Amino acid sequence: MALDGLVLSNLIYELKTKLIDGRISKISQPEKDELVLTIKNNRDNYKLFLSANASLPLVYLTEESKQNPMTAPGFCMLLRKHLNSARILDITQPGLERIMRFKIEHLNEMGDLCIKYLVLEVMGKHSNIIFLDDEDMIIDSIKHISHLVSSVREVLPGREYFLPLTGEKKDPLTLNQEDFKESVLNKPLPIGKAIYTSLTGFSPLMANEVCYRSSIDSEASTSSLSESEGLHLYKNLDRLISDIKNHNYNPNIVLEDGVPIEFSCFPLTCYDGLEKKEFESISEVLESFFAAKNTVTRIRQKSVDLRKIVANAIERNTKKYELQLKQLKDTEKRDKYKVYGELINTYGYSLEPGVKSLTALNYYTNEEITIPLDPTITPAENAKHYFEKYNKLKRTYEALSTFIEETKMDLVHLDSIRTSLDIALAEEDLAQLKEELMEYGYMKRKYTAGKPGAKIKKQKITSKPFHYISSDGYHIYVGKNNYQNDELTFKFAVGADWWFHAKKIAGSHVIIQTGGNEIPDRTFEEAARLAAYYSKSRDADKVEIDYTEKKNVKKPSGGKPGFVVYYTNYSMLVSPDISGIVQIS
Repeated sequence: MALDGLVLSNLIYELKTKLIDGRISKISQPEKDELVLTIKNNRDNYKLFLSANASLPLVYLTEESKQNPMTAPGFCMLLRKHLNSARILDITQPGLERIMRFKIEHLNEMGDLCIKYLVLEVMGKHSNIIFLDDEDMIIDSIKHISHLVSSVREVLPGREYFLPLTGEKKDPLTLNQEDFKESVLNKPLPIGKAIYTSLTGFSPLMANEVCYRSSIDSEASTSSLSESEGLHLYKNLDRLISDIKNHNYNPNIVLEDGVPIEFSCFPLTCYDGLEKKEFESISEVLESFFAAKNTVTRIRQKSVDLRKIVANAIERNTKKYELQLKQLKDTEKRDKYKVYGELINTYGYSLEPGVKSLTALNYYTNEEITIPLDPTITPAENAKHYFEKYNKLKRTYEALSTFIEETKMDLVHLDSIRTSLDIALAEEDLAQLKEELMEYGYMKRKYTAGKPGAKIKKQKITSKPFHYISSDGYHIYVGKNNYQNDELTFKFAVGADWWFHAKKIAGSHVIIQTGGNEIPDRTFEEAARLAAYYSKSRDADKVEIDYTEKKNVKKPSGGKPGFVVYYTNYSMLVSPDISGIVQIS
């Protein structure tokens, strides 16, 4: 699933056919580690997306537009200064390294032609976009790497640029049989690992593919190979390298049950039996494969602060809940003190002054008990003391019972917000969750600064519930958070609509619009699967779902958002699988 050197070679070949001699007409930086270059060539406009995101570094041609910040970052402004209207002369890749190097020609302030280089390094957490002069000196980079971060290679303005160290890896494009034997087969490693740790550009996936084409177990040791098997392995590797040299690419995605699981620029025979979708462009493969993953990654990054707030609140309330339960347990002896007081009043008249205890028959249980006494006070005062302890514990019990229920509901509420954070797919979804956290005091609301009578700043809410169409043509709606759940259930749905929710766990409200019709069983099952998928138990094999007509769902007085009660319902056990259900929005 990695963007390896082989895929990058396909991408560079594609970019060369479309971008060479093109002029950069627009440069934007939608995220702190992303660039979008708009390039005009032969009357066509191309958008080149480059990302140095640590979790998901990417590069591909796209037609999608991304919203840009109000003020362009410094790196973007620098590139605009140097590269606006610049011409792309060449795009290269050193060996099969995960490095893309753009050679760019532009006019300086004096009107002289100058050469600059824009380098994209696709290397996981070390990914970067680096701007160089014609002598490979770093002008700037999208990420600054000082000696405090890396003692091996600083990436800072004014430093000399050099390629990242790749150990003793060989360039597969210049590899011969003798080199292969020495650098790969002589390593005491599993065969697949020996390939991808010895050759640049090869990911574990493609190393496994070469082994599969050679009918060799990639997990077997290199020492187990016979001479003929080693030769066969080299020949299959050499055929793959020939395809790279001759640009015989075949961009494709492998799907399992309709879900993309792998991609490559060559046929993946190791996934025989699974569906394969072929594309004309490797950019289409990358954009299609990573679109959903990139969205989830970005939203998770943007929701880190909210998740931390929720996690801290849950931890705080959990400790409070446990302490309250412990204190409640201490009040269980309150009735004992009441009995002590009553028995002292009943039998205490016969006590002599200064006694330390009273042994008497407990007429509630017909058992004899001994009651401790304070010898310095009278029996009546002892009785009064026990009644006071009883009343104090009784008041504590009543207060704690209320507090415990409130804390329990707070935990349920926070758990629902945490589940909603997992469901969120866009920034507008996070805005609504942020508003809920501020409304209930889990985070502070920001005010307009420096003005008398400053007003509370509220973010415009544009997030809408998920909208699906069942196989039978019925509209199904899914709330993304507690506010949307309340809106769907109590303002959108009518009495005859059907309501679904995961049983006794946090999750979305799901509504089937019936239009007054009788709903087919298949639509019931699909709505239940949606309720299971958009719940805390999304990763479970089976989830129990409660469902009832909307008219049976009530909002308790003072209930928090998303909290409802219902007494008449049905239940079904389903898998949290929504494949095959058509999503409208």
